[in-house]
Amino acid sequence: MATLSNKPKISRGFKDFSFSFKKHPITNDLITISNEAAIKTSVINLVRTKLGSKFFQPEVGTTVEDSLFELANSEIIFKIENEINQVLRNYEPRIFVENIEIDVSDDDLELEVSISYLIIGIESVSQTVSMILKPTRA
Repeated sequence: MATLSNKPKISRGFKDFSFSFKKHPITNDLITISNEAAIKTSVINLVRTKLGSKFFQPEVGTTVEDSLFELANSEIIFKIENEINQVLRNYEPRIFVENIEIDVSDDDLELEVSISYLIIGIESVSQTVSMILKPTRA
């Protein structure tokens, strides 16, 4: 990827707040997570955020959780893969998604989602995030 000066885009370090909201024992600042861990947390949160649940940004999120109550077939799996790809493309500009793989459990009660991606702007190996999605009752 080239900028106006035709130099490759070089990324700076990434830093986000930890969702534990614990204080650092020495500085009393909130604990932060950085680089690969920050991006991994962001990817997981984007996939698990229910569409319409984020204040002032109701378009952020997915309907993946709602799809878990349907019988897992190739059409549903394709829909979930596309939705995950779309939310990551739109709201996580720090990554390039290489592959999304979804495996259905033997009893059709949960999905194992693996997302492989590259971090844009830094030289690193492909990163993979895996999560188990299962229906929850409210």
